[in-house]
Amino acid sequence: MSATPTSAPHHLTYDTTAAWLSRFATTAESVEPELTALDQRAGDGDFGTNLAGGMAGVRRALDALSDAPPAGRDSPAVPLATAARVFLDDVGGTSGPLFGLLLQELATAVATNPATAGTRELAAGTAAGAAAIQRVGEAEVGDKTLVDALVPAALALAECAPDTEPGQSLHQAAAAAHEGARATTDLRARRGRASYTGDHARGVPDPGAMAIALLFASYDDALSSLHQLP
Repeated sequence: MSATPTSAPHHLTYDTTAAWLSRFATTAESVEPELTALDQRAGDGDFGTNLAGGMAGVRRALDALSDAPPAGRDSPAVPLATAARVFLDDVGGTSGPLFGLLLQELATAVATNPATAGTRELAAGTAAGAAAIQRVGEAEVGDKTLVDALVPAALALAECAPDTEPGQSLHQAAAAAHEGARATTDLRARRGRASYTGDHARGVPDPGAMAIALLFASYDDALSSLHQLP
């Protein structure tokens, strides 16, 4: 991953959040075979396809927004809200709606201060997304779900100074999420589809947790492999 330029903006804009999601769409497409291979051992094998398909839908929705009047593209929350709607309405599987909840909470937090939204709002949205997912899915850290990556990411963002450039704070979130995802490798799943496989999922990191790390890591660059995670 390339270093964040020193001239990078300290606030989110419509263009930066749209570009972030576009890069994540590229990442999801590139790593789909790896995520599918993990989910074939830890779940029902459709996670990679669902994520890549969902993000392709997000990209189409963002392309459609490019033709909208400028007033519809004046907030960094708009791309996040658009992505949330795609995942909540169109993406199947267990994790699709959960990603929708996270994106929805990120959009809500960024919308509270659209002119200067940055690390403070990303931290608030990620924490709210983690809480919402835990409330809906009844998962805790250690249950071998995406929560194992999302909670550490939220904590990493909360530890960043509010004026930290978003690329820097999200890089730290990605590293924390990846560490949390790797820690699921030897866990026995207690929630989600993987819980039905018993010990069969041991030795495999949770693909949803890996995808959380990929989301945050894609802010600066699209990734072509899980091995590129910080």
